[in-house]
Amino acid sequence: MTFFSRRPDAEHLKRIPLLSALFLAGFLFIQSFAANAALVRVKDIADFEGVRTNQLIGYGLVVGLHGTGDKLTNVLFTRETLISMLNRLGVNIRDREIQLQTHDVAAVMVTADLPAFSHGGGRIDVTVSATGDATDLTGGTLLVTPLMAADGEIYAVAQGSLATNAFSARGAAASIVHNIPTNGHIANGAVVEREVPVDLANRKQMHLSLRNPDFTTAGRIAQAINNSVGHIARVMDPRTISLDLTLRDSIPALSRIGDLLVEPDTLAKVVVDDASGTIVIGNDVRISTVAIAQGNLTIQVTETPIVSQPGPMSNGTTTVAPRTNINVNNGNNAKLGILRNGPALSDLVSGLNALGVGPRDMISILQAIKADGALQADLEVR
Repeated sequence: MTFFSRRPDAEHLKRIPLLSALFLAGFLFIQSFAANAALVRVKDIADFEGVRTNQLIGYGLVVGLHGTGDKLTNVLFTRETLISMLNRLGVNIRDREIQLQTHDVAAVMVTADLPAFSHGGGRIDVTVSATGDATDLTGGTLLVTPLMAADGEIYAVAQGSLATNAFSARGAAASIVHNIPTNGHIANGAVVEREVPVDLANRKQMHLSLRNPDFTTAGRIAQAINNSVGHIARVMDPRTISLDLTLRDSIPALSRIGDLLVEPDTLAKVVVDDASGTIVIGNDVRISTVAIAQGNLTIQVTETPIVSQPGPMSNGTTTVAPRTNINVNNGNNAKLGILRNGPALSDLVSGLNALGVGPRDMISILQAIKADGALQADLEVR
C-alpha cells in the first residue's frame, strides 16, 4: 500500500493559525452574544422597598388667557377663588355690587410626582388640567399653587407659564382641534419644599419587589445575589425577595445588587385589543397543530339612481329611475390553512400571515384556537 503526502508550503502554514484564531473569536462572540441577549439588570425589573414616588395635587388659577377661560357666571368656584385671591392681595370686591365679566381666568387642578430622594429646593414637572368650562389654556400662567400629598402636608409649590402643544381653529362652518388644549405642562414648574426621608444606610432588612411576579425570575435573582454578594437573599413569594444586610454595608450592597444581570422568565400570553385590532404575542407562546378556514360573508349594496329627462318641447316630466347593484362575497376563495406545532413565535406569526387575514380576523382565529385548546398560552382580550 502506498501513501502519498503533500508537504505544506510556508503560505499554507501561516493560514492555519490565522483561520483558527478567527474561528475561535467568532465562536466566542456568538456565545457571548447568545448568553447576554436576554439578560437585564435587577434594578430594571425590580424595585427596592421604600424607594418610590409620591403623588401631589393642588388647586389653582391660570390667568392671561385670550378669552378662552371659564365663564364666571357659569363656574361659581372660579369666581369665588378669584375674589378670595384678590382679597388676600388687598383688593376687596366681595362687598361691592360688581359683576365680574372676565374670560381670561380658569380654575385648574395641578398634579405632580415627587421622586424619591428629592431635596428641598429641587424642581419637578407639573401637569395642569382645566376643571371648569375653559376651552384653551394655551399662553396662560399658573399662579402660586401649593401641592399636597395624601397626608395633607405641602411638599411643593408650583408656578409658571403653560405649554399645551395644542392648537384650535374655528370658522363659520368648520373647526379643528389638535391635541388637548385644556391640558398643559410646566417643565420644572414646581419647587420642592419638603423632603420625604428615606434612610437606606441603616436598613438591615430590605425587600426587592418584582414588577412582574414570577417564581422563576425571583429564584434566579436570589441565586444571582447569593452567588455575588453572599447568602443574603431569600424568596418570600413570586413578587418579594428578602435581603438580610445585617453584616454588610447597605448602600454598596444595594448598588451591587442593582447591577446584577439575570434572565427574566415571562408567562406565555397573547394580548388582543378588540377596539384597535392590536395583537401582542409573547415569545413563549406555543400552538398545537390545527387546521383553520377563515371566510366572511360580505354584502355590498350600491344605489345609483338614473334621472330621465323629457324631450324638448314635450309635455313630459322629469323622473328618477332607481338602480341598485348588489355584490355578494361569500368567501369562496378562502382556503383551509394548517398551523403546525410551532416551537417558536416566528412559526406562529408565519402561520397566521399565511392565511392572508387581517388583524381583526386574527383575533377571532386566536379565540377559536384557544377554545379548541390548541393555544398553549393565556389569551387576554381587552
